Amino acid sequence: MKEIRRLDDVRMDEVHLSTPVSAEAIRSLKLGDVVYLSGALYTAREGVYRQVVDKGLPLPAGLRELTNVNFHCSPAASVRPDGSYSVEAVTATASFRFGKSMSVWFERSGAKTIVGKAGLTELAYREWFVPHGAVYLTTVGYGLGAMYGRSIKRVLDVHWLKELGIAQACWVLEVEKLGPFLVEGDAEGRSLFALANHEINLRIDEVYKTLPPPALSRFGEVLSRKDEVV
Repeated sequence: MKEIRRLDDVRMDEVHLSTPVSAEAIRSLKLGDVVYLSGALYTAREGVYRQVVDKGLPLPAGLRELTNVNFHCSPAASVRPDGSYSVEAVTATASFRFGKSMSVWFERSGAKTIVGKAGLTELAYREWFVPHGAVYLTTVGYGLGAMYGRSIKRVLDVHWLKELGIAQACWVLEVEKLGPFLVEGDAEGRSLFALANHEINLRIDEVYKTLPPPALSRFGEVLSRKDEVV
């Protein structure tokens, strides 16, 4: 496998994973791979994390054995006339808000694949994900909730609905080719976004050199990155 040091090394191969995702499949994922998921996964965000991490409640019976994929998202759920549930769209949640809960969450949930929005830091991946053999997949852009929803085949179960409400409850979903997601944090704790930011920062001084004089220079606007006020 070619070592990834720069964005030019990212190949963005298309990968299809079945849940629960095997340890071998997790180790084979590369930064920037385009991932599609099939099988079962569950939604778990702040409400569920409080139940499991803060209150010490166990994950619902059988869920840990069924799947190891946790999607940080809110579902657009509705009730059918027969009383069953339908989820036709999902809105991904920014994962940084889960922060220090992740290590305990991995221990108690057995999750190995976290799907969410925007990712975490490389330090977070190295300290919380790597020791538990976990990876992070990020959604692609904004406004794709309905598109992701097309891959949701049915609701297998829902837990803590009464206690937490629709957005925060733990929804167990059967999906087929749910994606695309990008491998943002790999099994070695590297971050795709951190790699991109590093290359941007290396060249941003060159960009500043090509900018015209500031229109508001008389009011103190400058071209220096160190002195500018945003």
